[in-house]
Amino acid sequence: MFKGKTLLITGGTGSFGNVVLNRFLSTDIGEIRVFSRDEKKQDDMRHEFQQNFPEAADKLRFYIGDVRDLQSVKNAMYGVNYIFHAAALKQVPSCEFFPMEAVRTNVIGTDNVLTAAIEAEVESVICLSTDKAAYPINAMGITKAIEEKVAVARSRDSGKTKICCTRYGNVMCSRGSVIPLWIDQIKAGKPITITDPGMTRFIMSLEDAVDLVLFAFEHGENGDLLIKKAAACTIQTQAEAVCELFGGNKEDIKIIGIRHGEKMYETLLTNEECAKAIDMGDFYRVPADNRGLNYDKYFKVGDEKRNTLSEFNSNNTKRLTLEETKATIAKLKYIQNELASMGRI
Repeated sequence: MFKGKTLLITGGTGSFGNVVLNRFLSTDIGEIRVFSRDEKKQDDMRHEFQQNFPEAADKLRFYIGDVRDLQSVKNAMYGVNYIFHAAALKQVPSCEFFPMEAVRTNVIGTDNVLTAAIEAEVESVICLSTDKAAYPINAMGITKAIEEKVAVARSRDSGKTKICCTRYGNVMCSRGSVIPLWIDQIKAGKPITITDPGMTRFIMSLEDAVDLVLFAFEHGENGDLLIKKAAACTIQTQAEAVCELFGGNKEDIKIIGIRHGEKMYETLLTNEECAKAIDMGDFYRVPADNRGLNYDKYFKVGDEKRNTLSEFNSNNTKRLTLEETKATIAKLKYIQNELASMGRI
């Protein structure tokens, strides 16, 4: 479906964008546009992919801009077929301290991308969301929940443009995530720090995240929310797995307490969403509520049908053991590179 097509990735210099480029540059895709506001990251990325994919690097185009600025988004939109909307503020503490900045990027930025896409008659837009958008308690999760609502609302009048959201859990070794921090702490001979040993999190690889987005392109319908099923583990188990892989001392793990706006567990599918969720094997699909804007009928006719699914969260999904967690982490390219650099493989 991507043969000869043009793909735009907002926030494309991030971890997700790098994995997409590694996956797509050697295929028969026509062009990939990386849209972001950081010229240094773009220049680094340009040189990296010219070195690693010299035969395909001419498919890559870089656009300086900011999703907060509608005109700069429009400037990158001409001739685009598909969009991965990955631009976001996603660090929980920074969004907690500067919530209006999160609103400008995650909410207004999403609306700008969708406005420009609909105007340009882009075929499909996939907006990336997070498990923190389900029952949100922090500014990051709240703004991503509003992003999902914006996407569904815009899908009702999107014309030729299909708009879907994907929601996934913690992505291991993505920029700003905890495993790279732990590896640095071990290298420095320091104890690794965890917030709460009983805290649970879904764990996914960046490849899993790309698989979910591609599934949404192929199987999603306008207004859908798509979720990839995932296993989870406790923070203690994850920390011990990293210690065993990199030679850290498990007995020295230091508990520092829960940070601003953190939950003890995360939810990928709320109890309310389960009422209409469709099980698609490795994925859940939650169709948009498109019953119209006539509120009067909601006082007269309810919805009697309901699925038997219940909330899908990191406490009731498959819980990985220490060995399973270690094996999952060890598969990651980032981990293999780090282990090789330390002479551990």
